[in-house]
Amino acid sequence: MDIGYATARDKAGWWHLWQAYLDFYNHPLPDEMSDLTFGRFLDPHEPMVLLVAREGDEVIGFSAVVEHRSTWARNGYVYLEDLFVADSARGRGVGRALIEATIEHAKSRHCERVYWVTHETNTQARRLYDKVASLPGLTTYFANM
Repeated sequence: MDIGYATARDKAGWWHLWQAYLDFYNHPLPDEMSDLTFGRFLDPHEPMVLLVAREGDEVIGFSAVVEHRSTWARNGYVYLEDLFVADSARGRGVGRALIEATIEHAKSRHCERVYWVTHETNTQARRLYDKVASLPGLTTYFANM
């Protein structure tokens, strides 16, 4: 397994996993939004990157990373917005490796925190998250818009 920053040639592999991820969260998006998102990952002026786990030429997992400023830190934070591993690659350390690569990315950018959210019912992912991170007890709210 190799983990690195996505390139244009990773789009088809990411797209397949991205659609599975959106299905998992029951959150369909128009293709235009997915195209826009992938373009942002490749744009050096955007505060977003995509890390992909590959076996050969096959993308088997990804982490979507968003950098942002914080009122609580001199340097920025990294929000691991999306993390997904192909069903066929689960249980082999791919998710952990993507989280570790995200942390290394954050350190290289001098960011002070890496954080993420998941649904409380995502028990499989939470088993890993409980091993590699702390749960601060915060509750996420979304404004009604």
